[in-house]
This record gives sequence, C-alpha cells and structure tokens, in this order.
Amino acid sequence: MLRIFQQIALWEAISTVILFFVAMPLKYIAKIPEAVKVAGSIHGFLVVLFVVMLIMCWSEYKWTLKRVATYFVLSLIPIVSFWVERDLKKQIASKK
Repeated sequence: MLRIFQQIALWEAISTVILFFVAMPLKYIAKIPEAVKVAGSIHGFLVVLFVVMLIMCWSEYKWTLKRVATYFVLSLIPIVSFWVERDLKKQIASKK
C-alpha cells in the first residue's frame, strides 16, 4: 500500500506543477482554457486519490495525526509536495 501511495503522491505533485506552470500559462497567455480543464481534472482526481490513500495508510500503519496532517498540508504546496513522495520512498526502503 505504501508503494501505491508513494506513486500517487508523486503523480499528484507532478500534476500540481503541470497545472500551475504549464496549463495556467496556456490558459492566460495563449488563450487555451482547455489546458486548465484537462490538467485541473486530472489533478483533482489525483488529490482525491491522495487523500483516500492517506486515510487508508493512517489506519493501516497507525500513523500519528501529526504525520497525516503534515503530509496533507505539504501536498497543498506546489514543489514542496515532492517531499511527501521522498519521505514515503525512505519509509519503503527502511522496511526491506
């Protein structure tokens, strides 16, 4: 489950960067509003998956509320959200 959550965290972070730094400039500079509709929908779906997996991992691995809240808050900040993926990768490596 951690590997799946780690992958979702990575793709959620990437989708945030794409939304802010590719789709939004396309919408406002190139006048292509569809870019935000597509990227925003994908990003929204990944955010929902991220939250669902966060809750599932919280329950499965008995994570502290502090850790869950930290992961959630960091997932909201572009670029910083990559830290969640790296932290999960470290946790997976330490379990081997």
